[in-house]
Amino acid sequence: MGMTKEHLYVETNGIKLHVVQQGPEEGQLVILLHGFPEYWYGWRNQISDLANKGFRVWAPDQRGYNLSDKPKKVSDYRINHLVEDIAGLIKASGKEKAILVGHDWGGIVAWRVARVYPELLQKLVILNAPHEAAMTRQISQHPVQILKSSYILFFQLREIPERLFRLSDWNFAVKVLKNSSQKGTFNKDDLQKYRAAWSRLGAMRSMMNWYRANIRNLSDPTIPSRVTVPTLVIWGAKDHFLGHELASKSLEFCDEGQGVLLGEATHWVHHEEPEHVNNLIVNFIDEL
Repeated sequence: MGMTKEHLYVETNGIKLHVVQQGPEEGQLVILLHGFPEYWYGWRNQISDLANKGFRVWAPDQRGYNLSDKPKKVSDYRINHLVEDIAGLIKASGKEKAILVGHDWGGIVAWRVARVYPELLQKLVILNAPHEAAMTRQISQHPVQILKSSYILFFQLREIPERLFRLSDWNFAVKVLKNSSQKGTFNKDDLQKYRAAWSRLGAMRSMMNWYRANIRNLSDPTIPSRVTVPTLVIWGAKDHFLGHELASKSLEFCDEGQGVLLGEATHWVHHEEPEHVNNLIVNFIDEL
């Protein structure tokens, strides 16, 4: 029961999100939030494994991605909307609390959910995604991080990046994935699935809009910077985009935080060391 993947649509925050669900209904809820340029499939190495260990797993396509709704305005992708999407998902699940796991942009959303809705979370797990205050501080103090994040400036150009991606049959995006990961991390079948998701009407524009909507609006002084939810940060040390020092800098904002640095892994740590990452997540959840 519940051990096959179910593809369902869940209404939340005025939109519908496509959510892949697996695992026993009575299990603790684990929500997996993907980043750019992935979709639920990015968690393929986690979903069934966690479900087989008794968890109820939800892996949504986030707003604008793959089969989920794609609002048209750039402002529709501001961080506050992304946070409300996930808070609404947890409430729609019928569970009181969830364990929230986020990678990349999914991690940035998860950090914010933990600070705005701590009562909805049992625990927080972050993979290669900085706390926004740590990122802001790092950029101001260490200009090399600006170079690592320079692609974000390219994404600010309206229509041009997505057009270039499309005209190349998405080879530019494929090259980014392959060049920033360990050899063989993404096979041909994986990349074809990603191409299909990127090709959906309005998808790549919506994915870029996450960057366009939040380049100036990510910090909010009205939201506390402290994270009170027990937090685990897992970080691939050979991340091409984010310096590994951001892991410890982010943990400085956690009341109960612990970190694990995986020395050979890159930004795509959950693809490269899935068994290790899965065990770290389960052990952390099971800790009293």
